Amino acid sequence: MKVVVMGAGVIGVTTAYYLAKQGAEVTILDRQTGPALETSFANAGQLSYGMSSPWAAPGIPVKAVKWLFMKRRPLFIWPLISPTMWKWCYSMLRNCNEESYRINKSRMVRVSSYSRDVMPDLIAETGIQYDGRAQGTLQLFRTAKQLKDSKADQDILAEYDSPFEVLDPDACIKAEPALAEVRQKFVGGLQLKADRTGDCQMFTSALAQKCVEMGVDFQYGQHIRGIAIENGRVAGVDVELAGRITGDAYVCTLGSYGPGVLNPIGIKLPVYPVKGYSVTLPVTDDAFAPQSTIMDETHKVAITRLGDRIRVAGTAEIAGYSNRLGPHATDTVRHVISDLFPHGGDLAKAEGWTGLRPMTPDGPPVMGASKYDNLFLNTGHGTLGWTMACGSSRAVADVVMGKTPEISLDGLTAERYA
Repeated sequence: MKVVVMGAGVIGVTTAYYLAKQGAEVTILDRQTGPALETSFANAGQLSYGMSSPWAAPGIPVKAVKWLFMKRRPLFIWPLISPTMWKWCYSMLRNCNEESYRINKSRMVRVSSYSRDVMPDLIAETGIQYDGRAQGTLQLFRTAKQLKDSKADQDILAEYDSPFEVLDPDACIKAEPALAEVRQKFVGGLQLKADRTGDCQMFTSALAQKCVEMGVDFQYGQHIRGIAIENGRVAGVDVELAGRITGDAYVCTLGSYGPGVLNPIGIKLPVYPVKGYSVTLPVTDDAFAPQSTIMDETHKVAITRLGDRIRVAGTAEIAGYSNRLGPHATDTVRHVISDLFPHGGDLAKAEGWTGLRPMTPDGPPVMGASKYDNLFLNTGHGTLGWTMACGSSRAVADVVMGKTPEISLDGLTAERYA
């Protein structure tokens, strides 16, 4: 079977790997010059199995209003004249209730837990290196209220057998010794023991090379103009340079840009770009640097150790398809690293980045079959593309190859938006 995969981010490349492993002849199309050069390039570096939760949660509307008045706020909303944007926001608000949250959370945990279980096999099979660490995530609370409110998350973690531990300040410092310098700035933490860390771009690039060795054809610099439909099936993908690329089956892994090619053929997915920012800086002193990932609950900023570098990522900006990195765009993430690890890295050498997270209003990704029997979807992972990549890609590859996936795709397909 010949399969055309649209998109060479972490989702596209892992999908190609699992397809090639099952004997498919795979072609990947991407407009960039190499793999993982957009959303997968400089994300937070977290494999957040214990934090796989929808943004649409009870209490979020009230929190969102409060965030808008913070000096270093985690959320920005630009009032664009965009029906698509406001429809997406309205749909997200409709999911901010206890019943929807639990349904959506369970769907996301199903995918992330599967990904957690199958990723070690991929690493063992390929031997790729990606600055990986297995020391968990420390969710750091600056106020007693945040610590108290985390009880709801603890209950859900316990329900889904995701290991965690509530830590007092001394235990937080034992997990992350450099926090001893700023112990007066937090009251406790929640350690998510199943979480991992690693460089998503490094992982994707290394896996892409393995895919090449397996015979996968990467065609870069290919701007997709549209998907051609003939007689009720996909007849090919039209690209600017090569014309029409054909196959027996097609997989859309275009993230935020998926709706641009899916809407014209009648597949209306509510995937919207939510902009995020990061800086990457060199470690200056290991004793004062983070050892794994710390999530600052106040600013919603993640600080992750990647080898001899520190990645600091956060901010949610609803501003359409803007890739602009303004002069003050990374102020919040810069503040958090200097506030918690003032002597750990060299901010003067920090490299800024911005990317568009493909978010669904309810939270779970969109996986599996579409209205066309030879077109499949693997998109809408939001902030958890790196976390869910191996699990969602293996499941979708099974569906493409006519096999029953090892996890149920109930509630994860495009049918939920019909």
